[in-house]
Amino acid sequence: MNIRRLPGLTPYRAALAMQEERQSRLLQDPAEDDTLFLLEHEPVYTIGSTPDRSSLHAPGLLPFPVAAIRRGGQATYHGPGQLVGYPIVNLDRRRRDLHVYVSALERALIAACDDWNVAARQREGLTGVWVGERKLASIGVGVRQWITMHGFAINIEPESLPPFGHITPCGIDGVVMTCLRHEGASCSLADFAESVACNLQRVLDESLPVVRS
Repeated sequence: MNIRRLPGLTPYRAALAMQEERQSRLLQDPAEDDTLFLLEHEPVYTIGSTPDRSSLHAPGLLPFPVAAIRRGGQATYHGPGQLVGYPIVNLDRRRRDLHVYVSALERALIAACDDWNVAARQREGLTGVWVGERKLASIGVGVRQWITMHGFAINIEPESLPPFGHITPCGIDGVVMTCLRHEGASCSLADFAESVACNLQRVLDESLPVVRS
């Protein structure tokens, strides 16, 4: 898997274009390696392809722009202090199972949290990564001919949290968002990005091994 760590703050549309370009290249040449983009976004809210937009509350009054995109799920926020990961993975040569793929993303993030002594977990019936009842990371994926895009966002620093107060994160009423710093981790965003890259490659290969022809 190619790891691409983008410096600075990336505009959402620029990251979307990079994902689409990589997805198209994998569709043209399935032998190409998977890619993981790791970055921080300029502040933005996103919402998936759903007619129910109530999780945005009052879109015209939000402090940051809204991007409607082709992924599952309700509204979430991306911005400084949050690590966003976009794995572009060819599930056609691994295993055509989105449920296993999403679970693999969750377990890779949990393993990375364990590297920094944060006891994160999955929750039955709720997508994402949690510490107790507090939500640490959100996941929303899209797929085109079994090539994935979109991915995960995990809150590292406290500055990533206040904008969630303007929405219903992931459409879950009463959810409390948290960040690694509040959970006792001392890592920087760059440190955690390295942990995620190592653990994601390992968990994907264990859960969805490449099928050799």
